Amino acid sequence: MVSRSFLFLHVLIIFSLAVMAFSDLSDDFYEDVCPKALPTIKRVVEHAIRKERRMGASLLRLHFHDCFVNGCDASILLDQTATIDSEKTARANNNSARGFEVIDKIKSEVDKACGRPVVSCADILAVAARDSVVALHGPTWEVKLGRRDSTTASRSTANNDIPTPFMDLPALINNFKKQGLDEKDLVALSGGHTLGFAQCFTFRNRIYNETNNIESTFARQRQANCPRSGSDSNLASLDPTPALFDSKYFSNLVSKKGLLHSDQALFSGGKTDDPVKKYSKNLRTFSKDFAESMIKMGNIKPLTGKQGQIRVNCRKVTKQC
Repeated sequence: MVSRSFLFLHVLIIFSLAVMAFSDLSDDFYEDVCPKALPTIKRVVEHAIRKERRMGASLLRLHFHDCFVNGCDASILLDQTATIDSEKTARANNNSARGFEVIDKIKSEVDKACGRPVVSCADILAVAARDSVVALHGPTWEVKLGRRDSTTASRSTANNDIPTPFMDLPALINNFKKQGLDEKDLVALSGGHTLGFAQCFTFRNRIYNETNNIESTFARQRQANCPRSGSDSNLASLDPTPALFDSKYFSNLVSKKGLLHSDQALFSGGKTDDPVKKYSKNLRTFSKDFAESMIKMGNIKPLTGKQGQIRVNCRKVTKQC
């Protein structure tokens, strides 16, 4: 018969190993090796957003699309080569994902400040997303650091795992569940659509064909800049204040003014109606939950320790000597 003390010891060891695995990421990872790293990222992000307010949403989206494809490892930044199946040409990213030049600028400035490449591109994406939200008057949070960069990318995984604007609620729930994210995370992180724009082709079917679940004046207004055919890349804001972090995205959903089918799916008589209502009335609660879910998303399958590498150029795998 196994003694209780042995069972306790066994559980304690398993728990300790789990804590050690998580502790590979820490909020003070660069404090000794490069204390200028985080202030440098913040400075470049703020400059980019002053130059173009839309860039904040673009940098946030890069982090999101990175984490949903084999974890937060900067695979989204790799260019196509004979051996790299770039995620930049995946359906969700092709002629859509943007901000790569800003990431390049951050990497250059950070490596200059540190004297050598010690900060990973994956960590740059995570911190730039946080700093973008803060610059647009959203919440802040402690970004756990120590991610390393992948040496591979997968367009097919990006096509399969990045949620699409055409998904209904069950598909969204399953998509997020695959990443270890629950329904609360789904609603909170979807609130990232308080920032930015979408292209006409992503919401055309909604504004012309979903007559039972869309406010008619809102639909007509969007139709003015998104015809039934052509003009696929014409932009419309995801909420009334696309460069301000607020709760109007959720107010729009309650009023049947969600731009994307996947947005309105969050408020369509299903189990996510209640949190949408709550966030529409309470910006503080939304901000708190958004920050918590961003931390959770940022911890999806990071490469740590000796896994992966620290790229010299975020667009290319660094050749090892």
